[in-house]
Amino acid sequence: MADFTHFDEAGNAVMVDVSDKQETERVATAKGRVLMKAETGRLIAERGFKKGDVLTVAQLAGIMGAKKTPDLIPLCHPLALTKVTVDLELAGETAVEITATCKLKGRTGVEMEALTAVSVAALTVYDMCKAVDKEMRITDIRLVSKTGGKSGTFTAAD
Repeated sequence: MADFTHFDEAGNAVMVDVSDKQETERVATAKGRVLMKAETGRLIAERGFKKGDVLTVAQLAGIMGAKKTPDLIPLCHPLALTKVTVDLELAGETAVEITATCKLKGRTGVEMEALTAVSVAALTVYDMCKAVDKEMRITDIRLVSKTGGKSGTFTAAD
């Protein structure tokens, strides 16, 4: 278990002690998508859902999700996020592309917050549209970049 940071020598789950780490600016960006029928995409574009503007509500939900990450993911540190952006865009009529970026100056990264923001935004799109399209698929949620901290910069190959 030596390679896993969230377990002690006895195999017990622990929150990593970051008190000795240097504070640096940390930024992480994650992406994902919701695939849907063309009719669903058209309704989103026309703001035709009774629950409201799907993309705006999902954007706010994603921001809230980033802020609530330590309440959802065991062992995540509560962070003082300094910036969260969540962008949703219709990709033709059959997909919503979601990009979230989280930023802070601190001792631990914000990858989980960016991934949670994308996930919650995608789930919100699904929730708001499920009455007309139960076959939607949430796909490709992934970290695409991160900067800061001891491990430096990461950029996904895709």
